[in-house]
Amino acid sequence: MDNQHYQEMLTNVQTLLQTNRLQEKNVYLFGHCNATEELANLLLASGKKIWAILDNNPFKHGANYRDIPIVPPNVILQERPEKVCVCIVSRFYAAMERQLRQLGYTGPIEKLVEYNSYAEYSLSGETIARRRERIKEGMRLLAQERKEYPGRYRIYCPFSALGDVYYIMSYLPRFLEKEGVEDYVVFTIGNSCREVVKLFGANDTKALSQAEMDRSIQAVLYTGDANSYIAHQDRPYVINLHKALYIKCIPLETIYKCGVFGLPKETEPCRPFRWKDYPALDVLTPRKSVLFAPYAKSVTTFDEAFWQPIVADFLERGYQCFTNVVDGEKPLPGTEAISPRIAELQSVVERAGTFVGIRSGLCDVIRYADCRKVALYPDYNYSDTKWKAIDMYYLEGWENLVVKEDFAWRRN
Repeated sequence: MDNQHYQEMLTNVQTLLQTNRLQEKNVYLFGHCNATEELANLLLASGKKIWAILDNNPFKHGANYRDIPIVPPNVILQERPEKVCVCIVSRFYAAMERQLRQLGYTGPIEKLVEYNSYAEYSLSGETIARRRERIKEGMRLLAQERKEYPGRYRIYCPFSALGDVYYIMSYLPRFLEKEGVEDYVVFTIGNSCREVVKLFGANDTKALSQAEMDRSIQAVLYTGDANSYIAHQDRPYVINLHKALYIKCIPLETIYKCGVFGLPKETEPCRPFRWKDYPALDVLTPRKSVLFAPYAKSVTTFDEAFWQPIVADFLERGYQCFTNVVDGEKPLPGTEAISPRIAELQSVVERAGTFVGIRSGLCDVIRYADCRKVALYPDYNYSDTKWKAIDMYYLEGWENLVVKEDFAWRRN
């Protein structure tokens, strides 16, 4: 969960607690994901009990997070609606709210994060007025983008995830070649994603806020702008490929290559090449250091106790241990903090000799680095499908390890 959405959630949770809207309520969460786990952590830290996490995926039922059971949504009907509150931080809020109402649940539903500002199904006067204002703002932004980049083909990357942007840039040149496009600009959310774009040699790229991205895309859809392309599969922009995942496992890279860009399956990806050296490389002992990456925005993470034996193993063998940190993150105990830029990461891991991290977009960025690379996969299902994270994100040439309850780090 990115910092912007986390702060929004934090503010809204504090408001819920200060206004006593959760007082004497049985609190349920809807949709098991990283953001929901972050919400659970906040509520538990405030002293609130969480009765269950509702989820549509039958493969998750019976599991739990911090002793909170994951159950089917219809379990909510066992409660008296006036005694319950359902909190949602998923970007599929609109569909979840509709599902709960169709089930017959009449109690309160709290939306704690705004991901899709245009995804409102209400036809109330207030909603329509709000949508008109957003369209106006989107039209203004679109006009500004056209003026700033006259005649350029505009690529929008609407999801703030390094891995998604990496896949986009791996196949965007092939797509543009197929479409006969030479002059283009890429829009991302935030500067980290923008740095990924620049790794592939794109000279023109601009970072937008989430709100600016949503409004720009709304204007693109509203006007049918033929000089724009929305490069993402997980929102209703281009295709509805997600439904195919209920039948067949299609790795995310293939979804982008074949589904989003319509390229043949045998198309080879482009590789990032605009790397830079980390200015303080000499702080790492060559090939006798390890870089840990325990943090991720959109992936369920592991607690500090999980990492302790892994760090201890490398320390016992005389390795110099570092933790990649950004935005106030803390290094793992026994390690030193290091904060290379995106373009400097490959130089760091290649000098260190070893990388161990949770499977996230950071792994995609350094997927071709010349070092030992270990990716740790939380044992969760991708969205509401039966496919595991490792099925969707497997990395060739890496040590891909699924972390289950009986997981034990083994020295290599």
